[in-house]
Amino acid sequence: MAIITLNNNSLSSVTALPAGVGGKVLQVVQVEYSSMVTVTSTTYTDTGLTASITPSSSSNKVLVLVNQSLAMFSSSAEMGTGFRLLRDTSTIYGGAQGYQLYFEATGNSAGVQFYHPADLSYLDSPSSTSSVTYKTQIRQYQSGDTVRAQSDGMESTITLMEIAG
Repeated sequence: MAIITLNNNSLSSVTALPAGVGGKVLQVVQVEYSSMVTVTSTTYTDTGLTASITPSSSSNKVLVLVNQSLAMFSSSAEMGTGFRLLRDTSTIYGGAQGYQLYFEATGNSAGVQFYHPADLSYLDSPSSTSSVTYKTQIRQYQSGDTVRAQSDGMESTITLMEIAG
């Protein structure tokens, strides 16, 4: 264990933390959401799960933890959903494919349904001291699929943790 010595006589004189002291959790914001959102198109649509945080320093990071309740329904033997995380209006995770979560039934299934919580952890560097909003979006994989977030009132959560840089 390293011992860190501050050369200032008064804590009010300290203008910065010594190297290696970053990583502390400075604040936590958690939002729970349970209103159902149904998506039947290939256009990304808000799930309703959103949270905002205001970092205290532009060098700090935000750890985003998502537990998104999803249900997928299809009249074919395969189905999927695109899933992405946005900071304000910018996609910071996912969204490249419409089958980020994918399920295929074996045999001659005439229809399938699949309930799955999408868990995501993402360490972001927003480089801001203004309010930052994070949200999730989903889309169907193919025509005929239905994707639901918070199906039948199942709960989703998003947790934001500001981490000292």
